[in-house]
Amino acid sequence: MLLSQIVKELTLNRLTDFQGDEKTVSGIYVADLISLVMANAKQNDLWLTHQGHQNIVALASLLQLSCVVIGGGMPCQEETIRKANEEEINLFASTLPIYELAGRLYVCGLQPSAYAEMD
Repeated sequence: MLLSQIVKELTLNRLTDFQGDEKTVSGIYVADLISLVMANAKQNDLWLTHQGHQNIVALASLLQLSCVVIGGGMPCQEETIRKANEEEINLFASTLPIYELAGRLYVCGLQPSAYAEMD
């Protein structure tokens, strides 16, 4: 699914100047714990989080994620937005709860990324 379709469907608020709306989103990953995202998110995933600090940009760049969506009306630091612009990372915000965002993405046909195996 194209990022532009997701932005329209969820009426996301763009935080960055980077216009990478033609990127393909292949799955979604929902987590706030950086180590879980690092271990389990896949390239071209959309990452849903409550975090708004600079580490989300570094991780999105490292994993080559399609975008990061900060949900639940949580704030995003100005330094994070500046860094996302530098790294050309699509960064969005929404006042909708993460649960609702994930549900809407699922209805649109996006599947969660593979989960970590649990013992």
